[in-house]
Amino acid sequence: MKKQNLVVAGGGSTYTIGMIMSLIAEKENFPLKSITFYDTNEDRQQKVAEATRVILREKYPELESFSYTTDKEKAFTDADFVFVQIRTGGLAMREQDEQIPLQHGVVGQETCGPGGMAYGMRSIGDMIELVKDVRHYAPEAWILNYTNPAAIVAEALRREFNNDNKILNICDMPAAIMVSYAGILGKEVFDLVPEYFGLNHFGWFTKIYDKEGNDHTDTIKNAITKDGFMPEDAEIANDPNWIKTFKQVERMLNDFPEYLPNTYLQYYLYPQEMVDKEEAGNTRARQVINGRQKRVHELCDQIIADQSLENVELEVDIHGRYMIRVAASLAYHNCDTFIVMVENNGIISNLPDDAMVEVPAMLTKQGPKPFSVGPISTFYKGLIEGQLAYEKLVVDAFYENSYEKAMQALTLNRTVVDAPVARQILDDLIEANRDYWPALVARKEREFAIN
Repeated sequence: MKKQNLVVAGGGSTYTIGMIMSLIAEKENFPLKSITFYDTNEDRQQKVAEATRVILREKYPELESFSYTTDKEKAFTDADFVFVQIRTGGLAMREQDEQIPLQHGVVGQETCGPGGMAYGMRSIGDMIELVKDVRHYAPEAWILNYTNPAAIVAEALRREFNNDNKILNICDMPAAIMVSYAGILGKEVFDLVPEYFGLNHFGWFTKIYDKEGNDHTDTIKNAITKDGFMPEDAEIANDPNWIKTFKQVERMLNDFPEYLPNTYLQYYLYPQEMVDKEEAGNTRARQVINGRQKRVHELCDQIIADQSLENVELEVDIHGRYMIRVAASLAYHNCDTFIVMVENNGIISNLPDDAMVEVPAMLTKQGPKPFSVGPISTFYKGLIEGQLAYEKLVVDAFYENSYEKAMQALTLNRTVVDAPVARQILDDLIEANRDYWPALVARKEREFAIN
């Protein structure tokens, strides 16, 4: 089995330590020759990387090489796989994305609604540049993208690199939900085989089978409606915010019992309730800054100070394991089934061919082989078409520096709907993102001066 050269782009992420522990846990399935971290923030990356060096020394001594860099050529030359988890603007801008909509009575969330639009329009340019850099130094590398908001980023990459068959956009949320299904069934998550359709953060499980072909869908539904639903993945199991989110699945299933929902649908189905439970001074971003980021940085400091792992507890999470199992199936032609984002091309037969849909696919050396879904019924089609139009308009707004397209996008989004409110939020987001959207800022100011 060939050993792979892996690059983690966004090496300073708070998820990186979990990714490293997952690589160690999965090293028999995805053996590595080298790991390289790449990040544009040298200081942030150094802390995580130096802690990683200790972890690898103790847990992965057979690894031939580990390094970290801010140099693109050093990072990407000879790479076989690039895992991408960047956050343009960092958590500081995420906090703005969440606070600004809340000030106008609208959902404040990093991937949904106005916050997702702002984050997406910041992410697109950096993602395009990153892919071009990887292709310059590693033309044949697989690029596995986790960067949020994945639906908007995937649409932009589809337009920019339409003939590049080695870019795959992935989200771990369906897998994190399946971890809880597995807990209900007393099984391991990778023993489950899902049927699923939708867009990223906007989809439904229609069936859950095991590898022997047994249908467990009704068992899961009955367990959720009777006993509720709780997160079980290590990264989110004890997080009060995620516990509330998973509890909403019971509510969604009672209201719409046909399919098992993705947890993110709560923002689109109950937007006012989501607003009412949020505090502008304590958004999810602030909770992450004071919670996971603080915890991870303290853990890294402890590891670096001790130069050992004796005083820390490290866990494997689904975020890393899912990405690695996907990579292994692509690298070694395992033909395993995973939920990924692909161009529709008739998979959901009554949606546009150029939609970036999230569906199960068999992953081979040649790439994903998605399974047909067929036509979907009116309710789901209507919801998806509205969300899809919003996502496409956001990408249009980025490419055209168009205030009008951004305004149309927000007005279409189910978390906003009201046009005057959409305009107020958009104006505030443009002001907050002056350093990231200079062309859009200039165009808006020019057009408003003329009017």
